Amino acid sequence: MKKSLYTLVVFVFCINADAEAQFSITGEVRPRAEFRNGFKKLNSPDTDPAFFIEQRTRLNFNFKDEKYAFSVSLQDVRLWGENSQIYKSDNSLFNVYEAWGTYNFSETSSIKVGRQALNYDNARFLGNLAWAQQSRSHDLIKFQYKTPNNYGAPGHFEFHIGAAFNQEDVNAPSEPARLSGNFYSGVGNYKTMQYTWLHKDWGGSSLSFLMLNNGLQAADSTVHFSQTIGLYSKSKLSNVTLTGEVYYQMGNDISDQTIRAYLASLNVALKIGGSSISIGGDVLSGTDPGSSENNSFNPLYGTNHKFYGFMDYFYVGNSHRNAGLIDIFLNTKFKTGGKSAFIINLHEFRSHATILNESNSNISSRLGTEVDLVFNLNIADGANLKIGYSQMFATDSMQEIKGGDSSELHQWAWTMFTIKPTLFKEKSSNIE
Repeated sequence: MKKSLYTLVVFVFCINADAEAQFSITGEVRPRAEFRNGFKKLNSPDTDPAFFIEQRTRLNFNFKDEKYAFSVSLQDVRLWGENSQIYKSDNSLFNVYEAWGTYNFSETSSIKVGRQALNYDNARFLGNLAWAQQSRSHDLIKFQYKTPNNYGAPGHFEFHIGAAFNQEDVNAPSEPARLSGNFYSGVGNYKTMQYTWLHKDWGGSSLSFLMLNNGLQAADSTVHFSQTIGLYSKSKLSNVTLTGEVYYQMGNDISDQTIRAYLASLNVALKIGGSSISIGGDVLSGTDPGSSENNSFNPLYGTNHKFYGFMDYFYVGNSHRNAGLIDIFLNTKFKTGGKSAFIINLHEFRSHATILNESNSNISSRLGTEVDLVFNLNIADGANLKIGYSQMFATDSMQEIKGGDSSELHQWAWTMFTIKPTLFKEKSSNIE
């Protein structure tokens, strides 16, 4: 019976395929326990720590042949115990994380439509936000071109052009649901977005160019556009890797204020066996008090948790008074066994813009130091365990821009267990 069901599923997905087709079903279960005691913002004397377990569960269906590719990813994100054991309403998130189809015009060009994750280069500006249990995906259409040789191979060239237009449902009782109007409010997304990404590999180096046009709709229905252009480069010489990137932002923000902002980053990494050490710095411009322009760089749709400290004090759904950021970091990874590694990251944070206290006097730009520790164990194929601890040593300037009490203890501890099995995988050639 089980074999017959598998055969039927493969037949449905591969019917009329003219060449070899592939179909797979994969899953993921990822519970993460967190102890938060000064995570994202400084504690106050009367703040109580939080402890919870949040779980992501995914079921992924993937099909691919010579002309088509198709993927659907269903996910459920919930806190353990947020619903009664017997219930009819569910407070958890159940949604479609990805649902896209690709048509290949040729070996080198294709079009991809539907809900899809965007994850370019190091995910600084366009990332899938994999750390967050819900992650991030976009509803868009994307044209792709690439040379026949593989990504990272000398001479490889690739470019993508994507576009999105968002609209909200009016919840009409019957079809058609919308007869007029395009006002888009209360969702927190862009109204419209277009981007171009170009990538070139040669030798041990690569260079990427990104240009993104971001349109936000204000309460008066006007759409305000900002543009971001960026370069990302990576060069390998023996066991040393040099990474550099620069972005410039212009246009207007949602309040129609002029934007002139930038991001610059440089990172030098040394790899010795299975261990590595890297040192570098990020500068994200901020807005000085009294400025008539918006000079605060916005990383928009990047995976910010990856860059500016694991405690998410900056650019992860929370404000630090548009002060910008200077982050000097030392990241290390030490191999502790055939399947395990220990990560130690240090961050020294400073504001880029001037900080004023309540008396309108300039105060120190130093915000604090963060220490991130992570133990990673690959238990087996498809099974992983991570244990982490972070602590923020904040200054009075951090207290000034984020509130709380800098003299309190600010810490975060977590454990995450991930199981990602392949439930079914089949290849079928010339099924008719």
